[in-house]
Amino acid sequence: MTDLPAAAGEYLAIRRALGFKLRGHDRLLAEFIAFLTDTGAPTVTAAAALAWATRPPQLQPVRYAQRLSVVRGFAGYLYALDVAVEVPPLDLLSYRRQRRTPYLYSHADIDALLAATDLLRPSLRAATYRGVFGLLAVTGMRVGEVIALDDGDVDLHAGTVMIREAKFGKHRRLPVHASTVTALRDYAQARAQLCSRPCGSSFFVSTRGTRLIYHCVHTTFAQLLTRAGITAPAGAGAPTIHGLRHRFAVATLRDWYRAGVDVTARLPALSAYMGHAHPGSTYWYLSAAPELLALAAQRLERAAGGPR
Repeated sequence: MTDLPAAAGEYLAIRRALGFKLRGHDRLLAEFIAFLTDTGAPTVTAAAALAWATRPPQLQPVRYAQRLSVVRGFAGYLYALDVAVEVPPLDLLSYRRQRRTPYLYSHADIDALLAATDLLRPSLRAATYRGVFGLLAVTGMRVGEVIALDDGDVDLHAGTVMIREAKFGKHRRLPVHASTVTALRDYAQARAQLCSRPCGSSFFVSTRGTRLIYHCVHTTFAQLLTRAGITAPAGAGAPTIHGLRHRFAVATLRDWYRAGVDVTARLPALSAYMGHAHPGSTYWYLSAAPELLALAAQRLERAAGGPR
């Protein structure tokens, strides 16, 4: 009989070596293996996996599907060691996540949001969050990526920002606009004056000179939304910090359509810039805004009416 705890450790080590983060999978697999032991199951079966995945009451269907997905990956690894193992079929507890239509910030929203940072105290906090939220808006970076930036990652001479060990373990270097370089340089100068002895190498610092905390960034963003008076109309998704990333993607696609650019050819470049694992993740933004759908439809109509 396969030593399941040892096999789970080997499985997770191999997957992580390939770049998968698998946060929380250690705990879930340990719980599943304990469940097998308690029920007397000799190995992994589809029935046991289903029973364990749906065991917690009152969870959303997506959570059940996620729990089963963790076991399915482990079972696929075990099957190569023990043919008695059953791999839960893909259509068992299948669930397709429905993305909410994001709130898309307007230029006026962004201006109001950044203006609201001037009310933050002390001055270092105001400068830091103006830089953070401004960079998020013009690059579509993830919040964690901005927080993780070190001084050496921001090249003001080359006009690039280096993102290391991002989602999926990927690195990428982003060219940024000259106006963004100016804003980053201004922040670096302000930080040098207001925090002469930072506690680490992070580019954006807290009032204590330390790296920003994810929760604090979200809390501050929510406060600024209130101060700026940014609210969603009835029936629309609520404004979130991740909406800045949505806005960047939609604005880029919109500008490409208006300029007559071959969007299909350019989409992989946008996907790489945003750090998506696959261009399919970027295609979703085509349906995120009615304006984009209208522009795409116009492009198709012109193509259909041209020479055949």
